[in-house]
Amino acid sequence: MVAGPVGGGDVTFDPGQAAEAGDGGAGLTTSLEALLVVLDRPLEVDEVASAWSEPVEAVEAALTDLAAAYERDRRGLRLRQGASGWRLYAAPEAADRVRAVVVQETTARLSPAALETLAVIAYQQPVSRSRVAAVRGVNVDAVVRTLIVRGLVEPGDPDPVTGALLYRTTTAFLDAIGVGGLEDLPALPPLLPDVATIGFDSAEGSI
Repeated sequence: MVAGPVGGGDVTFDPGQAAEAGDGGAGLTTSLEALLVVLDRPLEVDEVASAWSEPVEAVEAALTDLAAAYERDRRGLRLRQGASGWRLYAAPEAADRVRAVVVQETTARLSPAALETLAVIAYQQPVSRSRVAAVRGVNVDAVVRTLIVRGLVEPGDPDPVTGALLYRTTTAFLDAIGVGGLEDLPALPPLLPDVATIGFDSAEGSI
């Protein structure tokens, strides 16, 4: 039960009372769950609250309770808030079985080289391609282009010293891994060398 201001007064909002609220007999939580399944993009609270004439606080509370219910009941889905909004994900414990059936996903997965490059950019950003290549020990031009096409990486401002384009991850990357910001990335052991300690020719900064 979450208390929230509705219509200028304090009322008790119960996201579990699906049959007693909302249009057409569907409660807020029921409607949100249906919308999450149908949407092919993250759900934005402000947009939904405006479309349904619901308080933002009520929508946030319903989503939070729904996410807790998925966790508590160990369902096959998890609801998380990412950088662009709320989205449903497969439960981690079901990943192996899901992967075994959805074989079509294999062709869409990133290659190990792309995953390694993405990890370097994610943890060292903003970073130039030449520095990423120095960390990985191989040319990464084609891989970076693939990551840009997939919408996971984007070029930013040039390095003020070398003029090299500095690459960073996108909000789509954050949504894909289910975190709200770069500060939420899992901590890594010191496996990646500090790019500042890696020698590279600044003349190739235009890469």
